[in-house]
Amino acid sequence: MAGFLLSGDEGEGVTTTTPNAERAGLPRGIWVLGFVSMLMDISSEMIHALLPIYLVTVLGASTLTVGFIEGIAEATASITKIFSGALSDWLGRRKLLAALGYGLAAVTKPLFPLAPSVGWLVAARFIDRVGKGIRG
Repeated sequence: MAGFLLSGDEGEGVTTTTPNAERAGLPRGIWVLGFVSMLMDISSEMIHALLPIYLVTVLGASTLTVGFIEGIAEATASITKIFSGALSDWLGRRKLLAALGYGLAAVTKPLFPLAPSVGWLVAARFIDRVGKGIRG
């Protein structure tokens, strides 16, 4: 935490922290992006925690299929991060890429409960992880 000198105590090094002073140092866009990121993570955790149960009980997928889907999804996010990082450096338009990543993830959220088959769910999960890789 950052400390601030009390008036009259310049030589003694006595400090106090002021929460408003620390918060005031961050631009508004950082706060907005932080809250958007938090809400996106919450929504992802809510969906992805129930996804294996939905796959097995409703769509009739095997546990092996669930493992393949999760493995492909995480590999997709990791590989996309490599290429989106290079693309971000080349374009220099990080805001655009972050918006694209959050947009892709937001578009896929309604597809998870509406997926009529495992194929639709795999496609939604793949697009969601591409979005995560881009914004990461």
